[in-house]
Amino acid sequence: MSIVVTGATGNLGRFVVQGLLEKAPADEITAVVRSKEKGADFEARGVRIAIADYNAPGTFDGLFSAGDKVLLISSSEMDRDRVAQHKVVIDAARASGVALLACTSATGTHDAPLAAAHRGTEKVLVESGLPYVLLRNNWYSEMFVDGLERVIERGVIVRAAGEGRIASATRADFAAGAVAVLTGEGHENKTYELSGDHAWNFAEFAAELGRQTGKEIVYTPVGVEAYIDLMTGAGMPGLYAEILAGAEASFAKGELAGTSGDLSRLIGRPTTPIADTITAALQQS
Repeated sequence: MSIVVTGATGNLGRFVVQGLLEKAPADEITAVVRSKEKGADFEARGVRIAIADYNAPGTFDGLFSAGDKVLLISSSEMDRDRVAQHKVVIDAARASGVALLACTSATGTHDAPLAAAHRGTEKVLVESGLPYVLLRNNWYSEMFVDGLERVIERGVIVRAAGEGRIASATRADFAAGAVAVLTGEGHENKTYELSGDHAWNFAEFAAELGRQTGKEIVYTPVGVEAYIDLMTGAGMPGLYAEILAGAEASFAKGELAGTSGDLSRLIGRPTTPIADTITAALQQS
């Protein structure tokens, strides 16, 4: 029996494997990676390495064993059929008789493009008959501190989120939730709405960034179409700009504002405040 993590060298996957190493023997952990080189640091710590790719179904043949617990970390390839990619893992897990398949998904009931693939994956997983756990993650706080240097230089945050609030948490928080499920008991066939303990909006984000830097930072909300124009004008491909704009619309509607408390209960501590994420980003810049 092994605890298997797909996408193990991604931003979230690395936190999950590191957390598992604190809870389980290294030789009971399998990291699924695209190349041996990517998993070299895990292998050096005694973690088993398996080479597989969501886009190559045959690479998952025989990868799982009966009794395994599996974490399917969703694909980040937005230009691919992500449901089909995830189905590759689900089918292989079902054929092997794994004990549990936990899947990272998206919180809320919104129908933005980012969430649609998650809902499709959830349907495939639930209908597979496998014991499952749906980990509906809110947004990662780290995604909102990318490019803070430009924001500080210009003194303005431009988003299409209106006054909408976001209950984000850090990747480390969400990873700890996944680790709790993979190493705990009684999670079969449950859905967790995972979020930060406190929701915030971009006006508050701007005020906090200004407080920490001593500079005036203003939040300027714009419409969705104007936001798309700004993103594509800065060189972002149209597909990605539309996906991000869809997320902004969800923020504005309050669809990412829910604070269920599921995450802090799973990890046994409060989630990381957005102010702390801003502090960490400024220290690293």
